[in-house]
Formats: sequence, structure tokens, C-alpha cells
Amino acid sequence: MKLSLVLFFIFSLTGCGSLANGLAELTGLSFLHDRRSSAVIALDENIEDSAIIELHALDDVKEHAHFNVTSYNGKVLVTGEAESEAIRDKIIANIRIISGVKLVHNEMVIAPISTMQSRSEDALITIKVKDALTKIKGKPGFDATRVKVITERKVVYLMGIVHEEEGLAAAKVVQSVPGISKIVTVFEYIDYAKKNN
Repeated sequence: MKLSLVLFFIFSLTGCGSLANGLAELTGLSFLHDRRSSAVIALDENIEDSAIIELHALDDVKEHAHFNVTSYNGKVLVTGEAESEAIRDKIIANIRIISGVKLVHNEMVIAPISTMQSRSEDALITIKVKDALTKIKGKPGFDATRVKVITERKVVYLMGIVHEEEGLAAAKVVQSVPGISKIVTVFEYIDYAKKNN
């Protein structure tokens, strides 16, 4: 019941745009707009699943770190907190050797593990950012579901395969979202010649 109330509250704050965007992701409809092939999408999911399974099997990592692993086209963003450099380095080293990983963006910080309240605030920021992305106009072919949004400690990370002007527009519109401390773009840019794809 509590979860239902929280979800209702979050959706009521964000309006129809982000609700539609969120439902597209939940139901897999964003797959239809993805610039990755189905094989690459499956590989990214496998990378994320493998990382979670392998790292949660390590007691020291499980006890002394909180992390999120997001793979997009084989490029992996790692966010979260580790209580020591040794734990952080262990996490990154384990992810680097997973099959299919091309590059690791290490954005983990050495800090106490985040609280549930902090993570809830991050989740709300993510929803607001996704809503803001749906309001981008004047960019033919732009689709908000092509931008992956990750928020950690009020830092917003934007991932995806985009044209440069799409990436600039996304970063600009996200600046208007309250509560963000920093925006980090981890985009993979595609050629202007492929603008309509």
C-alpha cells in the first residue's frame, strides 16, 4: 500500500509526459525508439546483471558499498559510494573484466553509504528530468526515451546515443530542473549525416 501511494504521489507531481515516458520504459516500448540493436540492448542488460550478481557475491563489497551499474552500448557508468578506495577499486576492476564491456566511467565516490531518503530524492529528480526531456521541441527525430537518466547524490548523468545538438538540448533543458547539484553528460555522439535516424 505504501509503495502504491508513493508511486501515485510521484506520478501526480510529474504529469502525463513523464508518466508516458516511464510507462514506455516499463513496458519495453522504448525499445522501438532505441538506436541500439536488439543484440546490443541484450548485451547491455547482461553486463548490468552480471555486475550485480558478481559484486553482490563479494561480502566486503556488499557491506561497504552502494553502487549502480548502467551499461549503454557497452560503455558502463558506475555510480554510488564506497567506504574505501580499496572497495571502489575492487568494484571497478570486477566490472572491467565482464564480457562486452568497452569502457568504464567510474563516478563512484569515497563516502558513507547513501541513505534511503537520499535515494528517494534522487529517484524523484530522475522522474523530473525525464519529464523535462519530453518538453524538448524543434529537434526532428529527438526522442526522450533515447536518453538514459541516472541520478546519484543529486548529480544527474545523461547517457545515450545522440546527435551533438540533441545532447546539447538535453543538457540545457535539464538545467531548469530544481534540486540538481551537477549535470554530467556521458553521451555517445553519432554523425550528423545520420540525423534522421
